[in-house]
Amino acid sequence: MRIVLVDDHAIVRHGLRSVLEREEDLHVVGEAATAAEAVDVVAATGPHVVLLDLKLSTGDNTEGLHLCGQLTELHPGLGVLVLTTFLDGGLVVEAIHRGARGYVVKDVDTTELVGSIRAVARRESSFDSRSAAAMVETLNSPSSDPRLTERELIVLRQLAHGLSNRDIGAKLFISETTVKFHVRNIMRKLTATSRAEAVYEASKLHLI
Repeated sequence: MRIVLVDDHAIVRHGLRSVLEREEDLHVVGEAATAAEAVDVVAATGPHVVLLDLKLSTGDNTEGLHLCGQLTELHPGLGVLVLTTFLDGGLVVEAIHRGARGYVVKDVDTTELVGSIRAVARRESSFDSRSAAAMVETLNSPSSDPRLTERELIVLRQLAHGLSNRDIGAKLFISETTVKFHVRNIMRKLTATSRAEAVYEASKLHLI
């Protein structure tokens, strides 16, 4: 099975490579530290599985999620396995929506990680127990409890002031793409079809 490692820390990639290549059926064919590198490496090597960290150069998890969607759209047969330090049910659900087949946290033991890689390569889903529990909790959360993240609440307050995505990005020192990601999540969690409706629903829930 051909594997590409996507993580912005070289020492993490090297450690993963040394662990995975102890297995006779696993072969790391490429590494990438950024989203742009990942797109090129995956296109050049044609892996079965991409091990993807969500936190890349932007400092938050949005670039990794965007890359997940980009890779699975460009390569429909590709198996993306998220390997990250973030344990959040909303992130697990969003990663699956963007085409990931599995989600495990970085302190998973080697045997479980290798098993997850093999499962994803077989086009099966794979989650460690904590990620699966977090996802189930999020999916079972009542609509009256949207569980907005702290960053989403900050963006929501800016929406309430009528700021555009560009203005919000400038104020919070994040990219406009990142703002769009947060706005989309806010609208999804509040079951709103517009920014104004999201603000209205948030006010009813006393979130702003």
